[in-house]
Amino acid sequence: MKEAYQIKKIAIVAGESSGDILGAGLIRELKKKYPEASIEGIGGELMEAQGCRSLYPMDKLAVMGIVPILKRLPELLKIRRELARRWRKNPPDLFIGVDAPEFNIGLAQKLKLVGIKTIHYVSPSVWAWRPKRIFKIKKAVDLMLCLFPFEQEIYNKHFIDNTCVGHTLADEIPLYTDKSEAKASLGLDENTRYICVMPGSRGSEVKYLAEDFLNTTKLVKQFYPEIKFIAPMANDARKEQFQKAIDAADELPSIKLIDGQSRTAMAASELILMSSGTATLEGMLIKRPMVVAYRFGGLSYRIYKKLLIIDTYSIPNLLTGETIVPEAVQDECTPDALFSEIRAWLDTEPERWEYTLQKFMEWHQKLRKNADVYAADYIANWYSKQNIMPRDK
Repeated sequence: MKEAYQIKKIAIVAGESSGDILGAGLIRELKKKYPEASIEGIGGELMEAQGCRSLYPMDKLAVMGIVPILKRLPELLKIRRELARRWRKNPPDLFIGVDAPEFNIGLAQKLKLVGIKTIHYVSPSVWAWRPKRIFKIKKAVDLMLCLFPFEQEIYNKHFIDNTCVGHTLADEIPLYTDKSEAKASLGLDENTRYICVMPGSRGSEVKYLAEDFLNTTKLVKQFYPEIKFIAPMANDARKEQFQKAIDAADELPSIKLIDGQSRTAMAASELILMSSGTATLEGMLIKRPMVVAYRFGGLSYRIYKKLLIIDTYSIPNLLTGETIVPEAVQDECTPDALFSEIRAWLDTEPERWEYTLQKFMEWHQKLRKNADVYAADYIANWYSKQNIMPRDK
């Protein structure tokens, strides 16, 4: 008989590109421990390259905002039912939901009811909005893998097994990035100052932010005629969408669109104008000043606003507990407001940036835990303590 801790089958679901990155790293390390394990679920190209059999295209789950989710709800529920049915019939040893909590927590709950051990990787933002979700999480999740240390408090309070694994981005991105080297890599002029424009990786983000961002570049160009603009595009769809917004605008300065290479583009820049999200963590780790913006559809925002229990959105501000980078959300997101914050960074006294840089460096080092290895080691040790006899597959 094999040891009780032997894992033979893993089910895993990620819902978007950031989850695909995390899932791929975790799969790679778990395969070192369990080379014979089969892995299936939903993932992108990176997870598939590590051996995950994806049962549905990952972009089926990449939906943001209450109204868009409601429009896709029948399809999402159908996929979740089919996965639950499949894994109840042929149970995996573990189910790992990577982010996508609206989809994965409900699926985990169905699987936990039949004795499958459930893990969720990336804490849902219960510390930010809808805090009562913690009770559903407690029913659904056996182990929570948090990215940030401040997230652990609520799980400890509710006696949910958890650990902080740090963040893979902190492992991947060097403590120091060379601006000249980044410019050379992108074929940019060494002596020119650039602002990196990042309207988001989702269609809804580009839809709501493109016009304000483009109009902001006009104001910057009027005041700083020597500055140029680069915009890394997450994929072809976002590139086409943003190019249409550029074509529809009048008297814009030249904006160089770059396929991918967002980290290099950020590193080559003096400052980043960006959508709120994981990219703000990358900006912090690359250590560039940033102005963060976000817009929802009107109905989604009104609903979210009533549910929020925090007044800041960007990861650097959440980590430090300070308004270390400026944010412009919803009605505050205007070209004038964004330009004002950009100008403040560009003309700031050295002390402001020195303090911000110190905080960025401090948190970069705190989040460097070799997350992929740490998470896989923790899962293996945790699972071995559950005293679960292996199922015959």
